[in-house]
Amino acid sequence: MKAKELVEQFEKFAPKKLAMQTDPVGLQIGSLDSDIHKVMTTLDVRPEVVDEAIENNVDFIFAHHPVMFRPAKNLDLSDPQNAMYAKIIAHHITVYAAHTNLDSADDGMNDWLAAALKLTNISGFVPEYDESVFRLTVQVPKVYATAVRMSLVDAGAQASGTQYSGYTYEIDGTVYYVPKAGADPTMGTAGEPNEIEDSRLEFEVPEKNLHQVLRTLNDVHPLEKPLYNLIQLADKKHHYTMGRLGDLSEPMAVKDFAEYCKQVFHVSGLRVIARDLEQPVQRVAVLGGDGGKFFPLAKQKGADVYVTGDVYYHTGHDMLAANLPVIDPGHHIEAICIPRLAEMFKRWSTENNWSIDIYQSTINTDPYTFM
Repeated sequence: MKAKELVEQFEKFAPKKLAMQTDPVGLQIGSLDSDIHKVMTTLDVRPEVVDEAIENNVDFIFAHHPVMFRPAKNLDLSDPQNAMYAKIIAHHITVYAAHTNLDSADDGMNDWLAAALKLTNISGFVPEYDESVFRLTVQVPKVYATAVRMSLVDAGAQASGTQYSGYTYEIDGTVYYVPKAGADPTMGTAGEPNEIEDSRLEFEVPEKNLHQVLRTLNDVHPLEKPLYNLIQLADKKHHYTMGRLGDLSEPMAVKDFAEYCKQVFHVSGLRVIARDLEQPVQRVAVLGGDGGKFFPLAKQKGADVYVTGDVYYHTGHDMLAANLPVIDPGHHIEAICIPRLAEMFKRWSTENNWSIDIYQSTINTDPYTFM
C-alpha cells in the first residue's frame, strides 16, 4: 500500500488543522507515494530509534514529536541530527509526525492519558479549534431506513464529544406521487398513482466527516438520486480541545495521587508542586507535554490538581502562589501513544484490508535519569 493511504485515514481522525499554528506536523521526510510494508510507532525520532527501524525493516515511522521541529541550517553530517536525516533517506524510510493535532483529537493523546488515570466525567480543557456542524436530513423509503441510518452513522453522521453514539431523529410518513410517462421509477409504475411509506432521518455531521457521509449516502440509498437536505448550523460547533478534565473515583491526598501517577505512567520519579501534600484532590486536569502555562485555566475550570510536564522554575512559584497542586511526571508519559497508535493502525488495517505490519518501538527516548 501507499503511505498516503495510512495518512489520509489518520488525518480524518486528527486533521492537521487541529495543530497549533507553528507546529510542523505531517510529512517530515520521504514521500507519501512510497510503498510501505512495515510501520513503526514511536514518541520520538532519535538516532537509536532510526537504527531500530532499520534493524526491523521498517519503511514508515509514525511519530508524535516532529523530527524536524527546527529547520536544518546545513547538511554537515558531523552533526548527529543531520547524520540521522541522511540515514533515514539512505534507507528509504518515510517519516510522519502528528503532534498537537493528536493532542487535540477526540479519543487522542489526552483522552488516552485521562483513561490511564481512570478519570470519569471527562470534559475538554484548553480550547483549540471550533469545527462547523451540519444537519443532514435524508428522505428514504421506510423499508430501507434502518440500513441507511446505520450506514450513515458508521460513516460519521453523528455528533462527536457526547455521551451517546448513533443519535438520530426519525419520523415516518406517506409519499404520494405519479411517475410521468417515460419515467423509470425505482418504485411504482409510470402513469399510475403510487404511495409508499417513507422515513425522514436527521443527523448532525461534523465537518470532518461530511465528505465520507455524503459519499456513503450515494452508495447505500436505494434511489439513483438520493433526496437530502444539508444545513450548516450557525449556533453549534464541535469544540476540539487540548487536555482533559475529569474526576477520580474518590478523593486522594496530593502525596498519594503523586504515587498513583508514578504507577500509572511507569516513572521512577516525578516533581510535585504543592503547599500541602495532605491536601485532598479529586477533580484532575491533565495535559500531556509542556502544559505549565495553562495552570490558571486549570484552576479556573475547577481542577483540584493539574498533571503536566516540563514545568519551569518560575512557573512553579506561580503555581504555589495560586495554591494549585501540580504533578509533573515529565514529557515522556506521552509514550502512551506508541501502543495506542499501533492498536488503531492494526484495526484500520483489518477494516481496510491493508497489507502492512505494525511494530512498536521499544527504545526509551526519555533523556532524564532519576538518581
